[in-house]
Amino acid sequence: MGVVCVVGSINLDVMVRVDRNPEVGETVLGEAVARLPGGKGFNQAVAAGRSGAQTRFCGSVGDDPDGLFLRRALHDTGLDDAFLSVSKDLPTGMAHVAMLPESGNSIIVSQGANAALSARAAATAVDGADVVLAQLEVPASTVEVALAAGRVAGALNILNAAPTTGFTESLLAHVDVLVVNETEAAALGGVDALLGAGPESVIVTLGSQGSWWKSRAGDDLRVPAFAVDAVDTTGAGDAFCGALAAALSDGASMPEAMKRASAAGALVAMDLGAQTARLCVESLAELVATR
Repeated sequence: MGVVCVVGSINLDVMVRVDRNPEVGETVLGEAVARLPGGKGFNQAVAAGRSGAQTRFCGSVGDDPDGLFLRRALHDTGLDDAFLSVSKDLPTGMAHVAMLPESGNSIIVSQGANAALSARAAATAVDGADVVLAQLEVPASTVEVALAAGRVAGALNILNAAPTTGFTESLLAHVDVLVVNETEAAALGGVDALLGAGPESVIVTLGSQGSWWKSRAGDDLRVPAFAVDAVDTTGAGDAFCGALAAALSDGASMPEAMKRASAAGALVAMDLGAQTARLCVESLAELVATR
């Protein structure tokens, strides 16, 4: 496989199981479940690596115990910290994950040191990559520089435009493949409008309904999800993005890449947390072979 460079966030995920989210002014009791490594960028980098790609991760943590914990987690997943910056001024990012009944979730993210990820660090990290993958939990200006550098170097650029609060339309001029979920697609004006703004293709993830690919060249394809017993859907979309990047770096066609990505999302949903050792090249191939 080729080299995938992921530029994005790295957080500590604090997970609490609740029956429902509280109303404004209300307190609900929950069960503390776990403190796990996370962040869209880190999750996607882990998924790309476990899907077989040579993977670099570019992110930023705080100079604090949570940052040390995440650095160790990075090493444990087989990634190195050559492109991991340390902020002296901001704490490590944190996500508060409410685990809801029937494997749903809602998430509040405190950006922390992710806001300190510099454009210079991102541009350095993408040098020589075959695929650049980014999201929007780090500054949009940093993402834009990373994608622009990737475009100049001939990389395939993938943007997962989440959260949409960080989105700026100028990003799309540097994007080959845009990945959004249904809510994000609607918030950004719809698939056709997004295609008209720059990307060669748009993929909409549809949860249990699979995913949808539409391209400027006229492709229009729906890929069904893999049926599994989901435990926690946190990070399933990130696994989709990471595995998609890995497959495309391997020269896979888009339909084949989407199939692998869907399988990766399903494998991650079968375990607690956004990163699971269940996702590996062998398990991915076994699940894909059932389709």
